[in-house]
Amino acid sequence: MDTINRIPFEILKTTFANILIQRGFEAQKAKICAELFAMASLDGVASHGLNRFPAFLEQVDKGMVVPEAEPKQEFSLPIMERWNGQLGAGMYNASLAMKKAVSMATINGMGCVALRNTNHWMRAGNYGWQAAEAGCIGICFTNTIPNMPAWGGKEPKLGNNPLVIGLPYKNKAVILDTAMTQYSYGKMAIYKRSGEQLPYAAGFDAKGKLSKNPIEVIAEKLPLPIGLWKGAGLSLMLDLLASGLSDGQTTHEIGRQQEEFGVSQFFLCIHPEVMGIPKTKLDEKIEHTIADLKKSKVFDRMDINYPGEQSFIRREENLRLGVPVDADIWEKVCRMIV
Repeated sequence: MDTINRIPFEILKTTFANILIQRGFEAQKAKICAELFAMASLDGVASHGLNRFPAFLEQVDKGMVVPEAEPKQEFSLPIMERWNGQLGAGMYNASLAMKKAVSMATINGMGCVALRNTNHWMRAGNYGWQAAEAGCIGICFTNTIPNMPAWGGKEPKLGNNPLVIGLPYKNKAVILDTAMTQYSYGKMAIYKRSGEQLPYAAGFDAKGKLSKNPIEVIAEKLPLPIGLWKGAGLSLMLDLLASGLSDGQTTHEIGRQQEEFGVSQFFLCIHPEVMGIPKTKLDEKIEHTIADLKKSKVFDRMDINYPGEQSFIRREENLRLGVPVDADIWEKVCRMIV
């Protein structure tokens, strides 16, 4: 089993930022990227925070992520913009895209940004929180390298294409952050590292049998689509929307590179108050719906949580006690500081 330590959130952020600056990132850009990596671990999603940081630096070293690249606007309307990420850091580009969508929504009630030629945005939910904290409903999605089969297929043709839907709720948020696979690759990697089986079938082995073994599923790149054929269909549609609206690459085209870079993304914001819906009214509607949800009868040892609830609970706990980190990965990252 892996040893878990706790590190203060500020130290986590500062360490990431210092390493990124040493790798050629301008200070403000390094700060934004570092905070997004740290926020993922803070909210309990280390698979897309600390654990993914070394792999991100490998992409920088390979030239797939260009530290000095700045996104470039290519098209603009009052409620829509199209940007070229120019292979810059995916987290920085995504944060900027959501910021632009929020700005348009604050003025016009709605705004969207289509982003091409960008990179992995790491924890997708970060951008749902970003929209919600600005008082907006946020919807965003990305395509990926082929890493999921079409329903009935035995080779990866679709992306696990994460989808985020976020709503502001009081001082919190309701945030759905879901890949199109039953388990994200990051989550499977955590189980693989610990030598554990996944609780439910995660995908298929080489013989086409459902498996809970993350090693088998990752090796074959055959994770189970959520909702079976429905998840496969949704993956395709998100890919076509993101690539079509951004004039960027499809999952199929990304796959021809053999490495995941130059992906396509889409960000949509709606500002309820600008649209004539008071925040108190939206809060009340969400509160009543969640209260009814939590009254549901449950099976033994089961609980009902709304999307994003556990993230907020973990955030408060980890700010108080320190962010849980895998000791080996943290040591590896600390050794990167020159």
